[in-house]
Amino acid sequence: MFNFRDVGGYPGHGGRSVRWGRLYRSDSLHRIDETDREAFAALGIRTVIDLRRPYEVERDGRVPDFDGMTWRHIHPEHAEWDERPYRSGTSLARYLADRYADLAETGTAGLAEAVGLIADSANTPVVVHCVAGKDRTGIVCALTLAVLGVDDATIAEDYALSTEASQRFSAWVAATMPAAEELPPAFLASPAEAMVLFLAELRTGHGSVAGYLRHAGVTDAQLTALRDHLLA
Repeated sequence: MFNFRDVGGYPGHGGRSVRWGRLYRSDSLHRIDETDREAFAALGIRTVIDLRRPYEVERDGRVPDFDGMTWRHIHPEHAEWDERPYRSGTSLARYLADRYADLAETGTAGLAEAVGLIADSANTPVVVHCVAGKDRTGIVCALTLAVLGVDDATIAEDYALSTEASQRFSAWVAATMPAAEELPPAFLASPAEAMVLFLAELRTGHGSVAGYLRHAGVTDAQLTALRDHLLA
């Protein structure tokens, strides 16, 4: 794996910080090998939220089984990026923000289900992942952190960490599958500006991130529970 990390430690509402060891984000967990199994098991993960498309799960497989862990597959409906490919020379941040806005519009039920699972303390520690761990995963983590009161600049900084992870992944692909086609820029980059744009425009349309999540189906009780158990 190349993009596994804890999203704890960030300052949130009322001077409280996001708890460590409750919420993790990652690229696809199907590559956990024997060396990683011990480290992963030590985290005590109770719930894996897998945001991949059904054919991605079928193609690559799911996370290996661990005692006491539940695998939840949630597919937020969204168009394939190949239908609206990135055009070289245009703003990559703008392109990504538009793709995230598309997902937020068509994938409301899936995003609400994912945030609802994170809001239930009985499911934690929880890890959210997709394929690269930057786009679908980035949106779920950004929505969660925003509800916890983490500022947009910090959320965008966390999101941007995935660029370095993507470089590690790209190098691994080149070394292990030399015949593979080079991945497009939009599949590898996580410019902070893209997340800043997405969150700002989501608020324009819904008043707040919490307002968007209510629109998607997250209840006030779930939003309260999210803050209660994820803020120290």
